[in-house]
Amino acid sequence: MHAASVLPRRSVLLAAVVLLALAAPAAAHAASWATTSSNWGGYAVSQPGTRFGHVSATWVAPSVSCGSGGRRYSAVWLGLGGLHSTSQALEQIGTEADCAGGKGYYSAWYELVPAAPVKLGLTVRPGDTMSASVTVSGRSVKLFIANRTRGTSFSKQLDVAQVDVSSAEWIVEAPSACGDNGNCRALPLANFATTSFAGVKATSATGHTGTISDPAWSAVAITLSPQPRSTRFTTDQGTGTATPVDLSPAGDAFAVTYQAAQNAAPGAPAAN
Repeated sequence: MHAASVLPRRSVLLAAVVLLALAAPAAAHAASWATTSSNWGGYAVSQPGTRFGHVSATWVAPSVSCGSGGRRYSAVWLGLGGLHSTSQALEQIGTEADCAGGKGYYSAWYELVPAAPVKLGLTVRPGDTMSASVTVSGRSVKLFIANRTRGTSFSKQLDVAQVDVSSAEWIVEAPSACGDNGNCRALPLANFATTSFAGVKATSATGHTGTISDPAWSAVAITLSPQPRSTRFTTDQGTGTATPVDLSPAGDAFAVTYQAAQNAAPGAPAAN
C-alpha cells in the first residue's frame, strides 16, 4: 500500500472505549459524553429516535510533517452514520494527508461504507479551505466537496443498498487496513499538527438544523488514542493521538490537535 497511489479504507468506529457521561455542563457548548477511539478524533452527535439528513462544515487542509520516512496516514472528513457499535454503513467525504518516503501526499475522496473508498480528481494542498456536505434521503446519498481556495468542486448523487443516518460526525481519522476476515488495523497516524473545523451543522430528517451543542441531540467528544483495546481492531504502536479542543460557545467550530506518542518523535516511522 503506497500513500501516493492507494487510498486506505476509513471505517466505522470499531474501537470506541471508555464511554463516560460528563458532569452536567456549566455551559451549553460542553459535550454530553466523552469517548476514546483507536481510529477517530473529533465530535459526533446522535439521539435515540433521531435520524439525520444532512451534515456540513468547512476545514483547512492540514500539512503533514513526515520526518525521515515511514508511511503514515490521516483523513479529515464529515459524514452520517458509523458511530454506534451496531452500525453497518457510513456515508462520508473528506481529504487525505499521508506520508510516504518522507514526503506528503494530499487528496480528496468519498466512501460509502461498506463499499471501497473512491479517490477524487480534486487538487488539495496544505492550507486550502475545504467545504463539504453529505445529504441522505431514503437510499439516495448526495456528496459534495469544494476547494474554496482554488474554486473547484465535486458533487455526486448515488443510490445505495443501505445507509446509516443515526449520527453525524466531524472527524480526523487514522485510516484502517482491513482483512478479508473482518479484522481491521488502524494505520499509523500522520502528524497533521492541527485541523480546524468551522461552520459545523447537522440537520435532522424532520428539518431541524443545529450545531454540535444543540440540545436536540447529545454530543460526544472523541479522542483518538492508539492503544489497542480490542482483538478485532488493533493499531500500530508508536503513533500519535488526536484530541478535539476549543469547541466554540456556539458549538459550530473546534480544532483537533496531534500529539506524538511518548515513544516516537513527530513524523518518525511507527514500530512494526
